Amino acid sequence: MRFRASAPDMDNRPKLKLGTRRSPLALAQAYEARARLCAAHGWDESEVELVPVVATGDKVQDRPLAEIGGKALWTKELDQWLAERRIDAAVHSMKDVETIRPGELALGAVLPRADVRDVLVGADSIAGLPEGARVGTSAPRRAAQLLNARPDCTIVPFRGNVATRLAKLEAGEADATLLAAAGLARLGEGSVGTPLDPLRWLPAPAQGAIGIECRTSDFSTRELLAAIDHLSTRAQVMAERALLAGLGGTCHSPIAVLSIGAEGAITLRAALFSADGRERTDGEESFLAGDIEAPRMLAVELLSRATPAIAALFAGGG
Repeated sequence: MRFRASAPDMDNRPKLKLGTRRSPLALAQAYEARARLCAAHGWDESEVELVPVVATGDKVQDRPLAEIGGKALWTKELDQWLAERRIDAAVHSMKDVETIRPGELALGAVLPRADVRDVLVGADSIAGLPEGARVGTSAPRRAAQLLNARPDCTIVPFRGNVATRLAKLEAGEADATLLAAAGLARLGEGSVGTPLDPLRWLPAPAQGAIGIECRTSDFSTRELLAAIDHLSTRAQVMAERALLAGLGGTCHSPIAVLSIGAEGAITLRAALFSADGRERTDGEESFLAGDIEAPRMLAVELLSRATPAIAALFAGGG
């Protein structure tokens, strides 16, 4: 008797493989992306497979990100898996994605933006921090912005996921810390801490936004992702990233930015800081959504007024 191998059941194969980091927050963002895709296309959850990877940035927790390779440490494994076709798309927190990306990759969708604010944990306000307070953060923007407002405070390096940083705070390694409101909410910790007014305490570029990348040549996946692309959030994120590109900003660069509006027009407010927070340069520009030249011109204008201590932290000012 001759046996034939049965053909694979194509109906049981996932329609899309989504790559994600393994951290709790990254997985929460991947679950949101899957839920939106399934709702848009009428799929069962089983039709979108989540494929977790341990990113280099998650492995090294004892040094600031800027010292060990920058934002690429969050993306390089997923980029490699896309190149090897092990996944169809990758879910990212957009504030962790390098400004310049490979041409082989396309941003297929940006999900509706969550709360852009930072949250202060350990005090009711920046002014309410005790004299000489130790504040835990490894983000140059948060450190510089805090020292600009409260030069009496001391920065304590804090790395790790949200739970790790909250545990360090609980253990007394610092008096307070700063976290993203969006991340806390996605982890079910939305009641933790005090949100800071974003008009006074500007957030990070692309904070609160989830992006999904795929291969530029994969038009079928790009079409599937387009169904959940939130155009007003994309306009804000691309404007903020254009500003960052114009500045030549890196993980070492203390830059804070806030987008106001997106329905037809955006106002971009930005602030650059010296590393010690003593010096600050502010700027603002309004332009039509989709215009990425205006944010670049704002970058030029900011750098033209930046002090040497600020300009040295931005490649665009070199």
